[in-house]
Amino acid sequence: EVQLQASGGGSVQSGGSLRLSCVASGFAFDNYAIGWFRQVPGKERQGISCISMNNREYMSCYAESVKDRFTISSDSAKNTVYLQMNSLKPEDTAVYYCAADSEGSGSYLPTLYDYWGQGTLVTVSS
Repeated sequence: EVQLQASGGGSVQSGGSLRLSCVASGFAFDNYAIGWFRQVPGKERQGISCISMNNREYMSCYAESVKDRFTISSDSAKNTVYLQMNSLKPEDTAVYYCAADSEGSGSYLPTLYDYWGQGTLVTVSS
């Protein structure tokens, strides 16, 4: 059974940092792309970062809104993907989700992801 467990959310002040973790099980970890998404009530789910294995190297992607502030990384020994979030802003407040794409391509499009973890709430106060 494929499972994704996201954790690490919390409340921080503007400028603070958090690290989200996504622990995966039930599938060949390095064959999948893992994406991080976020959603606020009333808005569409937004892809913010992804990571995939390509020719034995990790490839990553970032939305412009988080580029240079967020860093995605993967620890295949732990089947875990991390999202280090620095210089957090109030507009980063959202429920954050991780998801797995069995095609391994990596994308911002939620529809391309097959499996989803539960969300973890990030709240950034000004």
